[in-house]
Amino acid sequence: MKIGVVGCAGRMGQMLVREIAATAGCTLAGGTERVGGPALGKDLGILAGIDPLGVTAIDDPVALFADCDAVIDFTSPESTERHAALAAQSETVLVVGTTGLNPSQQAAIATAATHTAIVQSPNMSLGVNLLLALVEQVAHALDDDFDIDILEMHHRRKVDAPSGTALGLGRAAAAGRGVVLEDVWQKVRDGHTGARPRGEIGFATLRGGDVIGDHTVMFASEGERIELTHKASGRGIYAKGAVRAALWAQDKTPGLYSMRDVLGV
Repeated sequence: MKIGVVGCAGRMGQMLVREIAATAGCTLAGGTERVGGPALGKDLGILAGIDPLGVTAIDDPVALFADCDAVIDFTSPESTERHAALAAQSETVLVVGTTGLNPSQQAAIATAATHTAIVQSPNMSLGVNLLLALVEQVAHALDDDFDIDILEMHHRRKVDAPSGTALGLGRAAAAGRGVVLEDVWQKVRDGHTGARPRGEIGFATLRGGDVIGDHTVMFASEGERIELTHKASGRGIYAKGAVRAALWAQDKTPGLYSMRDVLGV
């Protein structure tokens, strides 16, 4: 399978290049960077800190999508929206790990998925997707005597909050309870907030240092508390999951899939 990477010189892009190069059944077909960027024309292997791969960074995503069976995207919401349209046009598999998309951008991805297979997840790791399944099951088993809060911490450079993974965990909890997350969430608490409403799903966000990603879902009631936690110690888990998703989607019909589909959980 010929796989391309948009944003190939970024931290995630470099990890994706290394993972694709090391994975049987796929080959690195190309990568893009922004117009005028310093990585243009450089070998993707050299950029990723491995041996040369004979593929250089370009600034033309149209050409990339035309040459690939799948493209992996961990860029920005604006770029991902454009890439989804290109994937639909070329009927190229798209794997989306970008977070922070607004409703309009998410709708654009859903529209593109009527023309090609798109795998989208706020987190590509096996552990987090198992956590999503567990959170939904626990929320379904417990009534709203248990308050639900989601605590997440990431590095100081992360620009969206709460994280896409935290929101995904919130949606899993809401699904378990049979409610819509937006109807019950509380993303900010400040000042004299009064007593906590029954059934609320709360979020707490921390930013600092070089933390890759810590997420905890707490179910708290009178006399007991359940905590489900995932901590990422390396970004390579996201690259492994994304490449696995691309290979899984190779023969799938058009549609919007998740990592839970890929992993069967």
